[in-house]
Amino acid sequence: MPSSVAAALPGPGALDALPRDSDGFRLRGLQASRLETFVDAAFAFAVTLLVVSFDSMPATPAELHDALRRTPAFIAGFAILAMFWATHHRFSRRTGLADAYVTLLGLVLIAVALVYVYPLRLIMGVALHALSGGWAPSPMPLAWGEGSFGSLYVIYGLGFAAMCSILLLLNRHALAAADALALDPVERCVLRQEAGAMAWLLVPTGASILLALLPLPPHSAWQGLPGLVYCSLAVLMPWYAVRSARALARVRAGETPA
Repeated sequence: MPSSVAAALPGPGALDALPRDSDGFRLRGLQASRLETFVDAAFAFAVTLLVVSFDSMPATPAELHDALRRTPAFIAGFAILAMFWATHHRFSRRTGLADAYVTLLGLVLIAVALVYVYPLRLIMGVALHALSGGWAPSPMPLAWGEGSFGSLYVIYGLGFAAMCSILLLLNRHALAAADALALDPVERCVLRQEAGAMAWLLVPTGASILLALLPLPPHSAWQGLPGLVYCSLAVLMPWYAVRSARALARVRAGETPA
């Protein structure tokens, strides 16, 4: 793989002339590949599945108001899909890799995204219903005591973990080809941090799946505990962002990263 990557790279002078993004990463994949175009189309279709109502179009103002109350759930789901899409987009633009391994992971990402959109829509709808005190309609009956709600958390968590794992593997793959890609210290640090972000996202996801598998008391608020675990991301990810910014600043200053 490194030899094929090196063959596709421009010469040293042309490589230094490449534009850099806001993190200082040289953009080796300015031309979108067929795989990246396919991934973009798949995520666009997933967003369509997220927003399109299963019911008929609103026929009265009351039905329109009811449909608009679902908007916060759509925005939350859209933000999560956008996060995964943006991570893949950055990987493609920065590395320009399109070997067999990257293609395989890209195709798996497409398949997972199209399946993941259904539990994503249900989870976001239920979460916003609970957080809004019932103002936002729930997309499903809240059958707390039947065990089906716990299985929804498991399915959602597995999909979320699969998306994170694929993007983690992509960035680790680029790090393995760091010499062939002629990555400088800043670029290597940025890729490690991208992979690290995906790894940290897996921590509350794994905890949520384990909690969903536990025999929690039926007909109680404890059934929502697997979902509340994801709230830890509101603290975990900003902490990781600050830590990463400091590490990147040290690398730019010529120091060895911790």
